[in-house]
Amino acid sequence: MSDRRTDTPTDARTAAGADARTAAGADARTEAGADAGADAREARTEAGTGAGADARAEAGTDASLPPARFALGRHTWKEVAHLLADLPCALAGFLYSVVTVSLGVGLAVTVVGLPLLALGLSGARGMARAERARARGLLGVRVDEPSRLPRGDGFFGWLWSCLKDPVAWRSQLYGFIRLPWGVLTFTVTLVSLFVLWPVLPFLARGLANVDRALVRGLLSPSDELERRIAELESDRGVVVDTAAADLRRIERDLHDGAQARLVALAMGLGLAKEKLLDDPEAAAAMVDEAHGEVKLALQELRDLARGIHPAVLTDRGLDAALSSIAARCTVPVRVSVDLAERPAEAIEGIAYFTVSELLQNVSKHARARSASVEVWRAKDRLMLQVRDDGVGGARLDGARPDGGGGTGMAGLAERLGAVDGVFVVDSPAGGPTVITAELPWRDRTPPTAGARR
Repeated sequence: MSDRRTDTPTDARTAAGADARTAAGADARTEAGADAGADAREARTEAGTGAGADARAEAGTDASLPPARFALGRHTWKEVAHLLADLPCALAGFLYSVVTVSLGVGLAVTVVGLPLLALGLSGARGMARAERARARGLLGVRVDEPSRLPRGDGFFGWLWSCLKDPVAWRSQLYGFIRLPWGVLTFTVTLVSLFVLWPVLPFLARGLANVDRALVRGLLSPSDELERRIAELESDRGVVVDTAAADLRRIERDLHDGAQARLVALAMGLGLAKEKLLDDPEAAAAMVDEAHGEVKLALQELRDLARGIHPAVLTDRGLDAALSSIAARCTVPVRVSVDLAERPAEAIEGIAYFTVSELLQNVSKHARARSASVEVWRAKDRLMLQVRDDGVGGARLDGARPDGGGGTGMAGLAERLGAVDGVFVVDSPAGGPTVITAELPWRDRTPPTAGARR
């Protein structure tokens, strides 16, 4: 029993010490491992955080940089190129203008002077075309090309057309005055490229604006000339269309009128010939019928000829011709013609057909009780005025208040406009209607011998 008491405390102390040492070692190792793991994690975290921050910082720095580009814009460089090219182009234009004009004017007393000047003016148009293309490509100036020089009749017509061409003369003036300006623009632009770089865009824009003004002022087509050319081209189209319509009308009238009657006449005479021996009375009746057809055919041919150009107009003038068509109008018409002399045949014919068309409109649409026609000369104009006391409402587009139309007013206005005439309609609803037409006066040329037989 004593041995058990002795061993038991000893074992207990031994076990307690062993447990204490074991626990202390375990705690120490656990704390050390935990500290080491924590330090490692912190190190890794710091390393990852630093690397991520550096990467993000580098990426943000690259994204915030603007793209590399030139200091000046594309339009500024175009203006600079145009200004630097001003000197060689101005030098070439100045030499061309001086040489061609000097030779042409200096040799004008000889037979080659004026043709040389005309050739120089024609070439100036080509140089102006090149300048317009350069300004269009580098300065963005849109200038319309002038119309082509009209061809004159023969050599002298071409010569006169070239010598009086305003576009060519302005092109020569452009080439002459460009030399000092070209020297100035070239010098200023070249110095600014190396010395005044910060203000180069402003200088280039100001100098280029002057170039734009010169191109628009001297190389643009003449407004009045272009307007006149456009009017003549339009009038020529109207004249061609009118002539074609008249030819179709004449063909239709011949085919449907006189030709048909003549065919029926030939057939009737053939039948009468066959019955001449067997049935003389029937043949005589057929001959009488054919005689009536001949009279109708002749009347239709006379009406057709009167529609082309009435004989009374050719022989006796406007007074008698207008009185003739007034007599066929459905309302009384008073005619007053105050002309000391007859105008040109073309003007006289247009005046006749204008009044004829207007009187037909009075008969068909006006519902008038009376009408009047007045013709007189005012300086270099032939004046026509047709007046009626009808319902009015006539318009150039042919529309009427009652829904009718087809008065042919627009066609009359086009025909008069083709010869520089004027057509004015004053027709309020309820009337009266006053239509005034103006035609240019041209003196009548005497007929040549043998023109009429």
